[in-house]
Amino acid sequence: MTQHVVITGANRGIGLELAKQYVSAGAEVTAVVRQSSEELDALGVNVISGIDICQPEQVQLLAAQMGNKSIDILINNAGVLHNETLAEMDFAAIEQQFAVNALAPLRVTHALQHLLPAGAKVAMITSRMGSIADNGSGGYIGYRMSKAALNAAAVSLAHELKPRAVAVGLFHPGFVQTRMVGFAGDISPEVAAQRLQQRIAELDLANTGGFWHANGERLPW
Repeated sequence: MTQHVVITGANRGIGLELAKQYVSAGAEVTAVVRQSSEELDALGVNVISGIDICQPEQVQLLAAQMGNKSIDILINNAGVLHNETLAEMDFAAIEQQFAVNALAPLRVTHALQHLLPAGAKVAMITSRMGSIADNGSGGYIGYRMSKAALNAAAVSLAHELKPRAVAVGLFHPGFVQTRMVGFAGDISPEVAAQRLQQRIAELDLANTGGFWHANGERLPW
């Protein structure tokens, strides 16, 4: 049976590569975006555009457009990155990162939970920068806080969805050459997506709620 994969933020970067690779693997992909791209349109996937996942009414519109179509894999990929330090503070940017990185994945998962059958998986694309134990440099205050909040929410979701046989995984893609980091990463989006797809395939009820690097390394909280 063909898997149905729903990916937020799939118009570029990691999300676009995930869409490409799932399509190549024979999956049916629904891409949820604010605005599509030529690359995404060329894939021939189902694109639901005009959706700002930070806006409750638009997330409800997304749920309505999904109808009763079940979701095998929900990938909450959309994210934003800024850098605040004590010397260079921007509270508006911190609030935006919370809205996009922490609240929006929770909002989307909540709105689509009725479409997750037993055996479905929810993948949160997070960051090792959300690890408190791994913070050895400071900086990126809002991004770190927002990803730590996402991690906390995802673990709670893992507990609450486990009785319904739905697994939740937290995945750090690596330092990826995307626009979000000015293309300064050390791996390509293609490699990151390949690794993430493998980690998602390995996700099950035995390891639900875990926090992994896309290379398979278990990350500290």
